[in-house]
Amino acid sequence: MAIRLPPLNALKAFEASARQLSFTRAAEELFVTQAAISHQIKSLEEYLGLKLFMRKNRALLLTEEGQAYFLDIKDVFNSINDATERLLARGAKGAITVSLQPSFAIQWLVPRLTRFSQDNPDIDVRIKAVDQTDGLLTEDVDVAIYHGRGRWPNIHANKLHTEYLLPVCSPLLLEGEKPLTSVEDFTLHNLLHDTSRRDWKRWFKEADIKATNVNHGPIFSHSAMVLQAAVYGQGIALVQGVLAKPEIDAGRLVVPVDHKLISKDAFYIVCRESQLDVGKIATFRNWVLETVAEEQELIEEDDELLA
Repeated sequence: MAIRLPPLNALKAFEASARQLSFTRAAEELFVTQAAISHQIKSLEEYLGLKLFMRKNRALLLTEEGQAYFLDIKDVFNSINDATERLLARGAKGAITVSLQPSFAIQWLVPRLTRFSQDNPDIDVRIKAVDQTDGLLTEDVDVAIYHGRGRWPNIHANKLHTEYLLPVCSPLLLEGEKPLTSVEDFTLHNLLHDTSRRDWKRWFKEADIKATNVNHGPIFSHSAMVLQAAVYGQGIALVQGVLAKPEIDAGRLVVPVDHKLISKDAFYIVCRESQLDVGKIATFRNWVLETVAEEQELIEEDDELLA
C-alpha cells in the first residue's frame, strides 16, 4: 500500500507554527516569510479538510484537531532530529582520506598532524600523496589540497596561503667561490627549476636582470626534490614560501636576496559541496584553516617587529 503523506514543506511549517504558536517566529526559524508560512498552513488545511489554527484576541491557537495532530507528529519530528544527530555524530568519527601533492604533504601537513590527532583521537587521517588531478575528487577521497586558482566545478574551495615564490639556497653558497650578495650574482650560479623554467624567467624579468643561465639547470617534477637539491648545495631554487619555511627555520636554507615573486596560484583545501558539513570533513577543514590563520598571524607579527 502506498504511503499517503501531506506536503512535507507544509507539514514542517505546521510543526514549527504549532510549537511556537506564532507564524512570525516559525518563519524566522525556517528562514522564510510569514506569508509563505500562511500559504503552507492553508494548503495543509485544504489537504486535510480540517481547520488547524484559530485566532483569538490576536493570539494564535490550535484547534482541537490541530492540537491532536501536533501531539502525534511532534514525536516524529523529534525522532528525525535525533536520527540526524546520531548520523552526524557517526560522521564525525572514523577515517578521513586526504589527497594532496607529495611536496605539501611532506613540508606542511605531515609535521602538523600530531596536533590534529591529539585533538581528534576518533578521526584517523589517511594521506594519499598524488599529483594533482583535474579537480575531480575520486570516490575514495574526502578532502583534498589543490594548487591553482580556486576554480573547480562542484567543489567548495578555501584558500590557505597567499602564495609567493622566493629564491633559496644552501648557506654554503653565500661565501663560496662565487658569493651571493646581489641579484646580479644569480647569473653565476646553477638554477634549480620546479616543473618548468617559467618562474625563474618571470623572476629575472621583474628584477630587470638579463640572465643567460635561465635556460639551463635541472628541472624537478616535485617541489620537495627542488628543496633537497638546494639543501645539498646544487644551486639556487625558486620555491613556494610555505614549502621552504621548514628548511629556512632549520637553517638548512637561506634567502640570499629579498626579491619575492607573487604567485597567481595558491593552495586550497577542497571538498564536495554536498559534504561540506559532514562531521569529520568539517572538523579537518576547520583545523587546517585555523592552523593556517594562526601561522599567518605569527608571520605578520614577525614582519612588524622587523620593520
